[in-house]
Amino acid sequence: MLKIVAFAIVLLTAFIIFSISARRILGFLKLGKPDNRFGDIGLRIKNVIVIAIAQSKLFRDPVAGIVHALIFWGFVLFISAVLETFIQGFVPHFTFAFLGPLFSLMTFTQDVFGLLVIGSVLFALYRRFVQRVKRLEVDREGQLDAAFILVLILFVVLSMMGQNAAHVAKTGHLAEWEVRPVVTYLTGLFGTSGAAENAFEVFWWLHVLLVLGFLNYLPYSKHLHVITSVPNVWFSNPLEKRAQLQPINLADENAEYFGVNDIEKFTWKQLLDGFSCTECGRCESVCPANTVGKPLSPRKIITDVRDRTLDKGPLLVAGVKEGEMLEKSLVPNYTSEAELWSCTTCMACVQECPVMIEHVGTIVDMRRHLVLMESNFPAELNNTFKSLENNGSPWAFPASERGAWAEGLGIKTMAEDPNTEYLFWVGCAGSFDDRYKKVSKSFAGIMQKAGIDFRILGSEEQCNGDTARRLGNEYLAQTLMQTNIETLNNYGVKKIVTACPHCFNSLKNEFPQFGGNYEVLHHSEMIDKLISDGKIDIDEKSKEITATYHDSCYIGRYNEIYDAPRNIITKSVANPQIEMTRSKSKGFCCGAGGGRMFMEDSEGGRVNIERSKEAIATGANIIATACPFCMTMMTDGVKALEKSDDVKVKDIAEIVFENTHIHK
Repeated sequence: MLKIVAFAIVLLTAFIIFSISARRILGFLKLGKPDNRFGDIGLRIKNVIVIAIAQSKLFRDPVAGIVHALIFWGFVLFISAVLETFIQGFVPHFTFAFLGPLFSLMTFTQDVFGLLVIGSVLFALYRRFVQRVKRLEVDREGQLDAAFILVLILFVVLSMMGQNAAHVAKTGHLAEWEVRPVVTYLTGLFGTSGAAENAFEVFWWLHVLLVLGFLNYLPYSKHLHVITSVPNVWFSNPLEKRAQLQPINLADENAEYFGVNDIEKFTWKQLLDGFSCTECGRCESVCPANTVGKPLSPRKIITDVRDRTLDKGPLLVAGVKEGEMLEKSLVPNYTSEAELWSCTTCMACVQECPVMIEHVGTIVDMRRHLVLMESNFPAELNNTFKSLENNGSPWAFPASERGAWAEGLGIKTMAEDPNTEYLFWVGCAGSFDDRYKKVSKSFAGIMQKAGIDFRILGSEEQCNGDTARRLGNEYLAQTLMQTNIETLNNYGVKKIVTACPHCFNSLKNEFPQFGGNYEVLHHSEMIDKLISDGKIDIDEKSKEITATYHDSCYIGRYNEIYDAPRNIITKSVANPQIEMTRSKSKGFCCGAGGGRMFMEDSEGGRVNIERSKEAIATGANIIATACPFCMTMMTDGVKALEKSDDVKVKDIAEIVFENTHIHK
């Protein structure tokens, strides 16, 4: 009876403390702005099953994935053992043996996974403190926290197995349906039944206290993700929403600020991201800016949000109005401006994050504050913004010259004849950049050869708004998008094709936010289909070309278009395509996204040089691209590495156009 009372007091105390801690965290989340993450139930269930439970994203790093998955799955399986232990606190002889064969499965998996978890924890400690995996390197406090959590997990499992072994030794036999090969082997350690009974009580209490201690430590640990990761995966956005930035209501006359410079201006989901970060470093390890030594760490951006929430949140919840802590802000006291401007918005961090944190939106929200509220941005962007405002293009070319590339090609504008199937959205680079004009001509030639009925907007086209939006200039971006949407809707445009991934992503995923709903294709999708349908036939596969394809982030990770460009190369080139080490969803950015195309590389190395080295290392003589920014950056990289005579950069449309004729 004394044991029951003692256990009841311990259990009740632990749950009260945990509920207070949980209310504390929920109170912090309530500081955030509303964000409707309650739709798409089917997709959210699927994400939890595939990403949270099956741990699919963790297996992108196979070694770490196996280690973490075994620990996670072990703990899921141990829930039944913990529940059985807690019930025994009130009903000493209780077991789940009445479940029959299911009890056999439960006990066997507990036994086997007990060993697997112990091995995984020891290996995780080895990787962190002996092997010293770079992405796991954090500050001393973080390392101590990680070590404490891993050791705590180890002792939770050891106490569970000790409890089970002592129980079998005490009773002298396994219960009906009980299958415990490991525990049975360990029973010899306990000697007499009296010693086993005492050992059982020690291990039972140790297990109870460790489990409840672990539960109550987590809310104050950097490993709170053990609790928050599943909800964070549940509330994560589907791909098409992750590919778009959420708009600011610029028409709100009561708005006191735009963008984010402190925690209460984030949404509750962005604050939850902070508490869900595992500090595993996967985001940092794939970040192009971080790789070349720029100041950005996606992990630090998210943990800065968490740290600021823990510092300022209690004051806001308590209604404190002034003080030194309140005079600070997330930007720049925790996160520097240099970090924010280093981001290429490539979404590699989002792709790799095992708990579905959305770093890019958080970074852009902070950029928005700098631009819209403080007019604080890198000096070189002054000309970019001015050109976008005055010319509808990031370059200082008049709109009247937009259609000049098409002169003599027999291409009509929408103003001349709006009756067409497709609008070819040429984009700023395709209209003004001398190198990319050749791509515009090649793709237009392919469509003409295939009999595709298309038009261009010519001087009526303006920048799609991607550059301004990723740079935080939401006002300018929305102005450009709304002007374009008005033009497109006036002409009744239904289908659009473009060679620019940034235009493609904006037109497909962001224009609908403002009333622009169209069927949008990237030129790689159209060309691939034209070849497959026999409307374009390759004269003869080029034997001289060995090509490697560089994935554009904005058609790759943003829109999962990986196969179409590769299909085109395979159908056009006799030699097999050569993949770079980092390709498809693991592809490495060219360095131009997020407005970086128009900024100087003043800190750290150059992302395009890093990528160009990787492309050249394949031995290919053609670097195939499907993006104007990628083409520029890879061309500059090849030149900087003095390989221009050996390696050429070509768009997939050029490769096809040079070797096609109409299929008779």
